[in-house]
Amino acid sequence: MMDDAVREVARRSVLCWLATVDAEGQPNVSPKEVWAIADDQHVVVAHIASPISARNIAQHPQVCLSFVDVFVQKGFKLVGRAREVRAADPEFFAWAAPLLAIVGQRFAIHSVLVIQVQSVAAIVAPSYRFYPDDTTEASQVASAMRGYNVQAVEKDKP
Repeated sequence: MMDDAVREVARRSVLCWLATVDAEGQPNVSPKEVWAIADDQHVVVAHIASPISARNIAQHPQVCLSFVDVFVQKGFKLVGRAREVRAADPEFFAWAAPLLAIVGQRFAIHSVLVIQVQSVAAIVAPSYRFYPDDTTEASQVASAMRGYNVQAVEKDKP
């Protein structure tokens, strides 16, 4: 379900956004810094400081996770069902492995939010749709770099 294109954009995305809903139907969207695609059907998110997300998932497991490469302005929306795997659970370290590789000793991971992905949809900036003849990934990167006031770093030559 999650092919190489999804994995590549995920690799380039600094944050993902996890949407959950509470018992009263109140939505919550929370940025997540430590997350990974675990396999073709699962995404794992570290519960480092996510008590609301964890509580909401216990009440309503349906979630949406989105991520975007902010320079290319393309990404993906993943919809699925989540569950919390706590540190005391036998399967914790299997799910936590890619997250622990990211954080090392920097953060304590209280639990892992495991999302079984049910659907994947592309996210693209409106320019790609409304101005397809003028919009390329290169033009979007240039525009984003101007907007964020950043410059490309020249790579060291061998």
